Amino acid sequence: MVDQGRARDVNEAAVFFAETLADSYKLVYGQTAEAVERRRQRAQEFSELVARSLKEQTEAGRANAQQLSEQATRQQETRQALSRQSVEAYAWFLDDALSRYRSATERVAQGVQEGARAVADTAASLVGTAAGVAGATVEATAGAVRSTVETRAFPIEGYEDMNVAEISKRLNDLSLEELRSS
Repeated sequence: MVDQGRARDVNEAAVFFAETLADSYKLVYGQTAEAVERRRQRAQEFSELVARSLKEQTEAGRANAQQLSEQATRQQETRQALSRQSVEAYAWFLDDALSRYRSATERVAQGVQEGARAVADTAASLVGTAAGVAGATVEATAGAVRSTVETRAFPIEGYEDMNVAEISKRLNDLSLEELRSS
């Protein structure tokens, strides 16, 4: 009987050992499953965090690109306005300079005509009435001088009625001699 009691004790110990071993495996498998689930959750959270971060960076990049585009447009508009103002200021400068040149030329021509008249008057008074023929010659000479001054005042015909662009174009057509004589 000793062997049956012992066999029963051994069987009970084996059953207890098998149950304990099964419980240990269940515990290890349960903990492994929990660890796998925690890792899966962490991986999912990490993926969501990365996706959210990439989305935020993309939106920030788009906003920055839009701001840069708007700034480039404003800079282009500013450059165009500055260019337009520069051209207008230069055109005004040339018109003003040409206007001053015209008025100075007219004053010089008028001064030459008045000087010629004064010379003619002085010569006429010196010669007197006895030299009527000589006076007529002097007057003719003065008229020729006036005519010459009027025609040589500027080598471009009708320049008084032209703008800067038209005169500039015509200046290129003049010879060096014509430019010097003006």
